[in-house]
Amino acid sequence: MTSSIPGSCCFTGFLHQGDPKGEIEQINNFRAYVARPEGDKTPNKAVILLSDIFGIFPNSQLVADAFAVNGYLWVLPDLLNVDQVSIADYDAKAIDIGAWISRHTVEDVAPIVEATIKFLRTNLDVQNVAAAGYCFGGKYVVRYLKAGQLDSGYIAHPSFVTKEELGAIQRPLSISAAGTICLPYPARSLYLLWLNMSLTSSEHDPIFTMANRHASEETLIGTGQEFQINLFSAVSHGFAIRGDITQPRVRFSKEQAFAQAVAWFNHTL
Repeated sequence: MTSSIPGSCCFTGFLHQGDPKGEIEQINNFRAYVARPEGDKTPNKAVILLSDIFGIFPNSQLVADAFAVNGYLWVLPDLLNVDQVSIADYDAKAIDIGAWISRHTVEDVAPIVEATIKFLRTNLDVQNVAAAGYCFGGKYVVRYLKAGQLDSGYIAHPSFVTKEELGAIQRPLSISAAGTICLPYPARSLYLLWLNMSLTSSEHDPIFTMANRHASEETLIGTGQEFQINLFSAVSHGFAIRGDITQPRVRFSKEQAFAQAVAWFNHTL
């Protein structure tokens, strides 16, 4: 699958209401939000939530809590090292997006993902580890769908993933995709998005376009891995994590994307 450069839709969204139930813990030199399934002190299945550019607060925490209710240990590492974007700063044009992107390259983010996987497999002795990635975080689900790393992946409206990364996956992937147009951000370079996971897509997503989806299908078929792609009409890039859930169609699509991820992990882990 291919995706284009970040767009304005990557930097906008809605704050969801709720009281997070998990805890902020320290893993190596970064913080992480941990949501544990009730009554299960030694889970053998865990999922890492790799966030969008808004980081670990608060929408991602609420999603992690909802997944934990379904029986999985969820760990949400701070991929952005306390440098998350705020919707208010973006709206006020108080952030230089190009400079922000340059501070969060693979060299900056990959060590955090690797340390989280190691923490689960070594420190907690978790046998089955998967990841769910939203927008920015989707790239790192794809990169680590390999033996000894991630056993399964799910991504929603992904960005920044390369064709080579998608073609190299060794484990199953599910995708959720969205359908409403937003304007691409004029970044300096073009990023392609490829994934071996469950992918949720939107119908009019300029980041993960129809052409991207079709190309991704060809690449995923070539990997020989099990995959799934669900397309949600009339919702925007970001709907699965930061959509306006006061709108019935957006709420329905978000809930269905969540159900897709739960069913995928129940099937593949």
